[in-house]
Amino acid sequence: MTEFAHIMWFEDIALDDLPLVGGKNASLGEMIGNLTDLGIKVPGGFAVTAEAYRFFLRETGLDEQISRLLTDLDADSIDSLTSVGHQVRRAIRHAELPDALEQAIRTAYARMEQQYGADCDVAVRSSATAEDLPDASFAGQQETYLNIRGADELLAACRNCFASLFTNRAISYREHHGFDHMSVALSVGVQKMVRSDLASAGVMFTISTETGFREVVLINGAWGLGENVVRGAVNPDEFFVFKPTLKQGFRPIISRRLGSKKKKIVYSLNNGPQATREISVAPEDRERFCLDDDEVLTLARMACTIEEHYRRPMDIEWAKDGETGELFIVQARPETVQSALTGNVLEEYQLQQRGEIITTGRAVGSKIGVGRAMVIKDAAEIGRFQPGAVLVTDMTDPDWEPVMKKAAAIVTNRGGRTCHAAIVSRELGIPCVIGTGDATSVIADEHPVTVCCAEGETGFVYAGKLPFEIKKTNLAELHRPRTRIMMNIGNPQQAFGLRRIPNDGVGLARLEFIINTAIQAHPIALLHPERVEDRETREKIADLIAGYSDGGEFFVDQLSQGVATLAAAFYPNDVIVRMSDFKSNEYANLLGGSYFEPDESNPMIGFRGASRYYDDRYREGFLLECRAMKRVREDMGLKNVKLMIPFCRTVEEGRRVIEVMAGAGLQRGRDGLELYVMCEIPSNVVLAEEFAALFDGFSIGSNDLTQLLLGLDRDSEIVAHLYDERNEAVTRMISDVIRRVKACGCKIGICGQAPSDYPEFAAFLVECGIDSISLNPDTVLATTLSILALEQQLDTGRPAGG
Repeated sequence: MTEFAHIMWFEDIALDDLPLVGGKNASLGEMIGNLTDLGIKVPGGFAVTAEAYRFFLRETGLDEQISRLLTDLDADSIDSLTSVGHQVRRAIRHAELPDALEQAIRTAYARMEQQYGADCDVAVRSSATAEDLPDASFAGQQETYLNIRGADELLAACRNCFASLFTNRAISYREHHGFDHMSVALSVGVQKMVRSDLASAGVMFTISTETGFREVVLINGAWGLGENVVRGAVNPDEFFVFKPTLKQGFRPIISRRLGSKKKKIVYSLNNGPQATREISVAPEDRERFCLDDDEVLTLARMACTIEEHYRRPMDIEWAKDGETGELFIVQARPETVQSALTGNVLEEYQLQQRGEIITTGRAVGSKIGVGRAMVIKDAAEIGRFQPGAVLVTDMTDPDWEPVMKKAAAIVTNRGGRTCHAAIVSRELGIPCVIGTGDATSVIADEHPVTVCCAEGETGFVYAGKLPFEIKKTNLAELHRPRTRIMMNIGNPQQAFGLRRIPNDGVGLARLEFIINTAIQAHPIALLHPERVEDRETREKIADLIAGYSDGGEFFVDQLSQGVATLAAAFYPNDVIVRMSDFKSNEYANLLGGSYFEPDESNPMIGFRGASRYYDDRYREGFLLECRAMKRVREDMGLKNVKLMIPFCRTVEEGRRVIEVMAGAGLQRGRDGLELYVMCEIPSNVVLAEEFAALFDGFSIGSNDLTQLLLGLDRDSEIVAHLYDERNEAVTRMISDVIRRVKACGCKIGICGQAPSDYPEFAAFLVECGIDSISLNPDTVLATTLSILALEQQLDTGRPAGG
């Protein structure tokens, strides 16, 4: 054998060499050879080839020995897997490497020492020849060894990598996917270590791992070596970056989520068999992100470059060198789950009733699973797991895969979206809630639970078996009606999933949900905590804004991220954002709000909407909203955001609000900014032409318009029976304003509840010629179908030439 047959340097490898060096090493060589000039930094090194592995088996007789051991394997039996796997791995680890192979590895490592110094630190990674294929995910089934130093340690690590081709999970995977054990070979990658033990590392995907949304880069990261992120041992920081406007030169970090990051893996003090160790992260480091914004954007650009080269969504591992500050790519493979879905059938899981919440975490996927909870705290106990149960554990690693595929759902204490439990759950199509923090202590063993991932980014574990339904809709032949069908959305967590429903954008994006859930505090209380008399409330505000320069920046950052997520999900379609429309009693319920709000007897027709925006009692808060919208449009490049003013009582009030917004940098017409006004007060209809001169469009708020026109409070049970948007007074007014607004050349739509509740009301609006109807997401498909049928009827019944 020649040295070339045993060793190949990364710079001499390309994707075509996958049969020789496996998927991981082929991809590293491909990036070094093609993407270095485009700013992609990949640590150098070499591959011990698959032919070297086969040579090792032949020369030692291991090939025949392994074949005999696998003859009696029962891959569905944990005991059989454990026994056979142990025997195969033990045989490989105790076999001596042939002299020719040992010498080739020593010579190659000596060359690395010349470049990087004596006993240079290397990562030793397994690279199977069937790994990282577009239709198979072998990633994580073999072992990686970090901070390996010296030729002797390297030889031992290579032998251990060869043995890891026969871990229990790898044997099981090949058995269940029809791969012949002896046909799959293993190459070993030997790569210069990146000193991320002194900085941070993690994983990123060029696709949303839960929804398949292809226009974002998802980045997970934590302090120290990346192994903890990959295996889900920590709850990592999470970032989403929007690709289309990133490529235009903007800075679209549309979401940041701080992870707890309690542990990190670093180099051991003394080299040897335990070359790394796990230590606690300092409290102050847990409370700050492991990457700054510039680094997040740099990684996202790298991810886009890699994706464009491979022409498919990618799963990428990155590492930051703590000595040089450089960012490196250490692995890249095809994403194999979301990118394989056709998208022609929309499958929606819907919980029919909610129950007692036991715990919450991050939702993986969008399905629902029910079953008996089996709390398994140690891998030694996995033999007792029963098919159809809900697996509850601290975290999973590849050794758990044989039982994971039998679970109705999975719940873990630790892990982020790119951890092992999340990746395998997606591949298997199993609902999974990760990073709960307390699942193994609060979920009772053997008790029935419902695991719900169908309510956005938050996953819920409910007590008992709750009923749910699965709705499937074939989207392949669904046409678009002339009337634009838009959505009413408030929760950014649901945006990436809801975008799959055929739509023409968002007709009403409510800020109230973001303020209630992500911000929680009154904006003036954030700006002036010294005016909050209650000490406990001030302390809660201080905790909320920890890590920010002040409360105002906290408000702007959180609000802009929420709106940006909505805008990115539906880009480039319009996303019409209604500025805050809390009533005074609702504002008072926010943290610190009672100190800044009046006590009104009828808040519904009191200090709300446009009246607040120019009033000294709230103007500062509105300017924060304006700062957030300016950031979304100008810094993140999401120009599809349009802004809407609610409850604008008079034309003069409209002018005053427009002046305040212009002073805050949101000038109508500049950079394509459109301003809309809610049409929900009779004065908006009576003075439609005057309002049309100020605004680009109207959105009918049928809820408030009906109440004010009929003079009733729909929350009063005494008169609630009179509340009906289909009342002739209401329909006449709506028909009139649609006609008059369109005559002014303005757009007019509706975002009220009525068309979601009453199909006949939606039909009435189409007959009136309304431009758009914005609906609750669960009624969009049904209403679209009915409007298509109605438009067809109108076309058929229309006189020739009409």
